[in-house]
Amino acid sequence: MPTLHWIGKEKVINHHQDVPYRVLEHQYGFDTDGEKPQAVNSGNKIIHGDNLEALKSLLPEYEGKVNCIYIDPPYNTGKDEWKYNDRVEHPKIIEWLNQVVGKEGEDLSRHDKWLCMIYPRLVLLHKLLAKKGVIVISIDNNELYNLKLILDSIYGSSNFIGTIIWKNATDNNPTQIANEHEYLICYAKDKKSLAPVWKSPNLDVKQKLLDLESELLQKFNDNKKRQREYSNWLKENKPYLWPFQDYKFIDKNGIFTGSRSVHNPGKEGYRYDIIHPETNMPCKQPLMGYRFPETTMEDLLEKGKIIFGKDHTKIIELKIYVKDYRVKLPSVIESDSRKGANTLKNLFNTSKVKFKNPKSFELLEEILSFTGSKNAIILDSFAGSGTTAHAVLNLNKGDGGNRKFILIEMEDYANNITAERVKRVINGYGEDTKAVEGTGGSFNYYELGEPLFLQDDNLNENIALSKIRAYIWFSETRQPISTGLASSNSYFLGKHEDTAYYFVYEKESLTTLDYDLLPQIQEKAEQYIIYADNCLLPQNFLSEKNIIFKKIPRDITRF
Repeated sequence: MPTLHWIGKEKVINHHQDVPYRVLEHQYGFDTDGEKPQAVNSGNKIIHGDNLEALKSLLPEYEGKVNCIYIDPPYNTGKDEWKYNDRVEHPKIIEWLNQVVGKEGEDLSRHDKWLCMIYPRLVLLHKLLAKKGVIVISIDNNELYNLKLILDSIYGSSNFIGTIIWKNATDNNPTQIANEHEYLICYAKDKKSLAPVWKSPNLDVKQKLLDLESELLQKFNDNKKRQREYSNWLKENKPYLWPFQDYKFIDKNGIFTGSRSVHNPGKEGYRYDIIHPETNMPCKQPLMGYRFPETTMEDLLEKGKIIFGKDHTKIIELKIYVKDYRVKLPSVIESDSRKGANTLKNLFNTSKVKFKNPKSFELLEEILSFTGSKNAIILDSFAGSGTTAHAVLNLNKGDGGNRKFILIEMEDYANNITAERVKRVINGYGEDTKAVEGTGGSFNYYELGEPLFLQDDNLNENIALSKIRAYIWFSETRQPISTGLASSNSYFLGKHEDTAYYFVYEKESLTTLDYDLLPQIQEKAEQYIIYADNCLLPQNFLSEKNIIFKKIPRDITRF
């Protein structure tokens, strides 16, 4: 498999392991009643802070749990006015490059810098993704091919699902080729675990067509008028009607049908005669024979599912109805890029809130409706103006779903734009004819807090004990905080796979695993893992009692 090399790669390939684990500090909860100091029980999160460190902070609760990831990273076009700063010259990223890449960072090209920035983030996103999860990334030609290669290396080339072309604008300053599109590149954590075909629960063409057919039959007695109205609808919805690309046939009720080949591809198929109803002669056979056995073909003939040519010299075709086919995610999506900006203007009742080319929530609704279930956890670590949350809330309102969103935004506008947008979507926004009803919902807002470990590798005693305990539990079991944790006033953490875990820790004093402590080890288990500052028990006693001692902080696993 081809590999991609860039300046600084050796310094960042494992950088995700060195990223400090920081705790999330809850700031406020929000629901339709407004802000409140206590957390709301929604599962929705907006996090302000560096997205690399914030992704690390999500691991204890969300590793292997996120169903769908959408990110819209800097495209790296070199245009300074872009909000995320396309040249990746943001002071925080420059500081990071200098710390991680060292002197090499001063000579990095624009593409090398972008790769150094994106690579560790993609690694952490991979860790968060569920086995049946998918990641969708917006990008353009500047980094598309570099991105494809590093995604192949992290996610595996066999997990590449496809690339969607998003036709969004016309290039007003074309050179040799007018640039009228961007891309959405899609990978799975484990492609074999995905459904063979993605079917949208929100774009159910079958039901829409049944409703349309009923309406047309009642509205028009003239078959030609029904055909015209039906064809117009089909053209408008053509991107969703794969594989119906040609409007060849319309039956006596004005209902569209398409056709498929009946030949057997690639190898010898079935051979038998099909008699043409007009000429009474055997129809021409496909080169490789039919793909159906004769009994199946007889059933199709009886049901009127075979289309004959004008005479026997034409190969027959298989009739298929659009109404019997549910929509698949198309490889080309047409959506005006100005929709995103217009939505922001209506949300904030001003044109002063400006993001260059913000994505429309309609585009995200379309992608998310295919790639995530109604109960999906959806993560966006380049949240921007909060479009992903907007799309999630709309989808939930439309189909009664229970999708959860997690947004991460590093810029200072995380609260007054990103979170503020979500508040307005929940409560409703716009005025007069542009008024939009609220979706309802709630979320919690967090700041990225202090690191759990200090530079000398000691535990940061400013961190709440409950969060330290949650970290230890996760590092041992890879289970979320909600599983197996006991009271924070006890040394006992929990029991997992018949191993009992104890974290014997006091902020004000050293702790020792000795005979005096043993009466507090009351849980019955096959094995015990006990953390403490020191151990005075002999090794033969530990072995006999199946006790594994781990020294604080030396033996705490860093993830």
